[in-house]
Amino acid sequence: MTLAGPESDGRDAPRESRLFLPSEVAELFRVSPKTVTRWARHGKLPYIQTLGGHRRFRREDIARALRGYGVDD
Repeated sequence: MTLAGPESDGRDAPRESRLFLPSEVAELFRVSPKTVTRWARHGKLPYIQTLGGHRRFRREDIARALRGYGVDD
């Protein structure tokens, strides 16, 4: 999985503003989704909270974090 993703992945949002699920972020970092949730809870990875209380992650924040870990997006 890459941050760029396909031009149209079946979602309405443009690629630049796409929000990622914790499981998708976990796949990019090669960690457990629970680890991504823990990072978010401790302020290590910014997130947006949905009305239902779920976490979603912005592409820009993920790219910044990946660069911080020395991984190319």
